[in-house]
Amino acid sequence: MGIQDLVESGIYVDRSVLKYIVGLVRNARGDSRVEAGPSPRGAIALMKVAKANALLDGRNFVLPDDVKAYAVDALAHRIVVKAEYSFEGVTGEEVVREALEKTPVPKGAEEK
Repeated sequence: MGIQDLVESGIYVDRSVLKYIVGLVRNARGDSRVEAGPSPRGAIALMKVAKANALLDGRNFVLPDDVKAYAVDALAHRIVVKAEYSFEGVTGEEVVREALEKTPVPKGAEEK
């Protein structure tokens, strides 16, 4: 089994962590400063990088901290900020950081 196969099928993602990822994406998309936000592909990319991080940390399950660690990297470049806010210096990174602050972190996402 290759590393990509191991990440895809060997790392467990609890339903609560999946909902957390979806919540982050929704909060980023719903920001009033956003013209276009992350698509479902962005959520999938975030889930994959969180799974890879779990594997690198020696776990077979994803923690919310894995998601938080890579949310900005996985989502910020997928955000188009409205021109009027872009001129004020608002960035996709800022939008994702604020989405992280307002999205409730799941408790008890345990190993399976």
